[in-house]
Amino acid sequence: MKKYLEIAKIVSVHGIKGEVNAQAWCDSPAVLCKLKKLYSKDGSTVYPVERARPKGGEMAILKLAGTDTPEAAQTLRNKILYADRSDIKLPAGSYFIADLVGLEAVDESGRSYGRITDVFGTGANDVYEITKDGKKYYIPAIPSVVLKTDVEAGKMTVFPMEGLFDED
Repeated sequence: MKKYLEIAKIVSVHGIKGEVNAQAWCDSPAVLCKLKKLYSKDGSTVYPVERARPKGGEMAILKLAGTDTPEAAQTLRNKILYADRSDIKLPAGSYFIADLVGLEAVDESGRSYGRITDVFGTGANDVYEITKDGKKYYIPAIPSVVLKTDVEAGKMTVFPMEGLFDED
């Protein structure tokens, strides 16, 4: 499992004090705003967070240590920020998307329906994209369809409701 997970992208400068607008790539900007440190992809660069606040929608305003001018903030534009997975506490039964992508979707008898290739948030529930032999299928991430998730084993047990994996 990856130690550092994509969590945000700096999209623009905010104001004149070195703050940046960051698009949160997590459940909400509030999750991003709780973090005290952000990282580069491999963790070699640490960005201490001096302050952070949600901006609405998917955005947060961040003030990173050492970035005190709009010019310094501009150099961070388009940078992807990462979080150390150990800094984020997930509720029971929740998973990082990075851990779900690649899992094999199987039914209770072991029949494979393909691998999870993407996760989409729809508001009511997430939707998992499953790809097999170039075909894409979409299943709702709800308890009646997703029966068990075993990240360690690389499998997600699903109930193949009628219509989910039907051919045209």
